[in-house]
Parts: sequence; structure tokens; C-alpha cells
Amino acid sequence: MSRTPLHAEVITTAPASAEEAVALLRQRGSRATPSRRFLLEALYATDQHLTADELAAGVHERSPEVHLSTIYRNLDELQRLGLVTHTHLGHGPVTYQLASHAHAHLICNTCGHRVEAPDGLFVELEARALTDHGFRVDPHHLAVFGTCADCQSG
Repeated sequence: MSRTPLHAEVITTAPASAEEAVALLRQRGSRATPSRRFLLEALYATDQHLTADELAAGVHERSPEVHLSTIYRNLDELQRLGLVTHTHLGHGPVTYQLASHAHAHLICNTCGHRVEAPDGLFVELEARALTDHGFRVDPHHLAVFGTCADCQSG
């Protein structure tokens, strides 16, 4: 059985709600289990990055018996389908968010300040990587570390 790559953009139009996402999953032959529905509701309830543990806490409010391994399996499947993306924001745990909210980050090594980088910031990097190396960069998955203006001046 051939699988779609983990970060494939399978879904071209982002569902506007958890209900639309569940309908899309069903339309594509994927199961819409209660735990998957609760996970989608937790993701759609915020525009923040959440760890698997934080998402599990949201799911457990509705369904305390859902195991963390189920959360991870559902996150993997939702990533495969292009609904969810994950980001490494430093030394802490991986965070997840809806793919439609994905963006790159600038993170200060000194104070931890985090800035959502505008999409246009990495246009030249994307073009050069493709032209020079045949490599397609996913800028929404980037976390660039450095020193913020406040830490540079203080």
C-alpha cells in the first residue's frame, strides 16, 4: 500500500470548522471516530500551537478514556491528510496546529520571544533552494533561532 508523505498537502481547501473537517475525512474514506472529532474540535478552538499533551487535555474534557497513543495516531493521520502540521519550537515538545494556520517562526535564544514570520520572508530562500538544489522548502515548518532586538540592546 503506498502512503502519502507525512507533510503532503492533500487537502487543498481548508475546512472552516471541525464539522467540515470531519465531513471531509468521511468523504475521503477516513474514519471519523469520536476521539478524532474531539481532537479536531480542540485544534479548531485555538490558533495557538499545542503539544500532544495539551491536545489530549482538551480531548479528555469530552472523553477521559482516550489514550495519549490514540491522540498521536490521530495527529499522524491528520498530518498525512494535510489538515494538521507540527513544528519544533526549540528544545521542548513538538507542537501541532491546523495546517491552514501554519507559519514560520523567529525565536530568540536568549529570552525565548517568538515571532510569527510572514510568509514572504523566506521567498528568496525557497527560490534558491529549488533553483540551486532542486529542494522544495516548507517555510511553514521553519523555526529560525537568533537574538531579538531587546536582547541585542540589553
